[in-house]
Amino acid sequence: MITDVLIFAYIEVLTPGFLIDKSSDSSAPYTANYPLFLLSLAQLQSFFSFDFPKAMEFLSSIAGLIPCFYDHTSRHTLYIRDLKKNLRALSQKMEELNNLYEDVTARVEGEEQRQMRRRKEVGGWIRGVEEMVEEVNEILRRGDQEIQKRCLRCCPRNCWPSYKIGKAVSEKLVALSDQIGRGHFDVVAEMLPRPLVDELPMEETVGSELAYGRICGFLKDPQMGIMGLYGMGGVGKTTLLKKINNDFLPTSSDFDVVIWDVVSKPPNIEKIQEVIWNKLQIPRDIWEIKSTKEQKAAEILRVLKTKKFVLLLDDIWERLDLLEMGVPHPDAQNKSKIVFTTRSLDVCHQMKAQKSTKVECLPSEEAWTLFQKAVGEETLKSHPHVPRLAKIVAEECKGLPLALVTIGRAMLGEKNLSNWDKVIQDLSKFPTEISGLGDFYWKPYRILDRRGIFG
Repeated sequence: MITDVLIFAYIEVLTPGFLIDKSSDSSAPYTANYPLFLLSLAQLQSFFSFDFPKAMEFLSSIAGLIPCFYDHTSRHTLYIRDLKKNLRALSQKMEELNNLYEDVTARVEGEEQRQMRRRKEVGGWIRGVEEMVEEVNEILRRGDQEIQKRCLRCCPRNCWPSYKIGKAVSEKLVALSDQIGRGHFDVVAEMLPRPLVDELPMEETVGSELAYGRICGFLKDPQMGIMGLYGMGGVGKTTLLKKINNDFLPTSSDFDVVIWDVVSKPPNIEKIQEVIWNKLQIPRDIWEIKSTKEQKAAEILRVLKTKKFVLLLDDIWERLDLLEMGVPHPDAQNKSKIVFTTRSLDVCHQMKAQKSTKVECLPSEEAWTLFQKAVGEETLKSHPHVPRLAKIVAEECKGLPLALVTIGRAMLGEKNLSNWDKVIQDLSKFPTEISGLGDFYWKPYRILDRRGIFG
């Protein structure tokens, strides 16, 4: 009969709540090869009221738990044992991620220079890497400190800090691998959606309130689709049309797209089609296979029929065939609008404009205000007689805004009264009624240039 049998259970354990290191954090797990219990058979018999079968049943249940303890704890002990190796692996993995990050950001920056926009998925990945850099650097710093604190070669002085940093290293290795796997993008950026309207540089409008009000009323009238602005060259038609274009910038609009183009003469249909294509953002691969003007017109028509658009055409000299360009005729159903400028009322009729508005020259007071802004206050104060002469020059410009601005700027800083007199004499030679700007604007320009006033 065995009377003094030692029952020994030796469990390597690393799990909260079993063994406590009282010298440090009272709630921290502790790693040690420690005898969980060492009891004699007599003690067990006493504990179980000398019920030996009951004691064996107890020991059997404990023994069944030992493999579970081992499976659970062996993985955690690797955090401590392999800390140095894992730190090296983490550093290498971070370098790999950094290289990928630089490649991706270089691609993104290149695309953004081409007016592309980075995809949200790519932007999120880049931000994730940038956050990881700080986290990994902190883990590496703490890990190096922990390695330096170790004594007896591989044995840590205190297991709990080594366990924590080792676990953090292991988890971060997994996170870095996942981030690297998600960083191989086929496409990093996409085309920016074009704004409703492109802002155009323009001079300040003066004295165009009446025509402007008529255009605004036209844009709100669902029964009207085409409007023409006509008047002599330099009267301000282009500036007025630019103002209409830019008015769409600060406000939300019922229109899907506003398209601007300068037509001039002779009209180039394919060039107009290119402008419309660019504004509609028709994919390049689709557009480039359209080899003829007719094919391009069909593609433009297909897209514009799905949109409520405003088409602003500046400087038309003859009738344009809208369908030849691919532009559907505006009507009460599609509620689209076309506004154009021309020097001739006849062109308004040829374009079947439902409303034609003449842009007039400025009245005397507004013409003088515009000329003062162009010539500058300092010039007007340079000599007591300059304001009087300047007013005569402004009157000779016959209220034509472009002439007022151009000649006013040419006389900027002019203090010589004889030069002012010569300009007045030259301007007074021109007739009051002029069909276009060519005879009015270019001749004064050449006169001023000949006088040396333009530089």
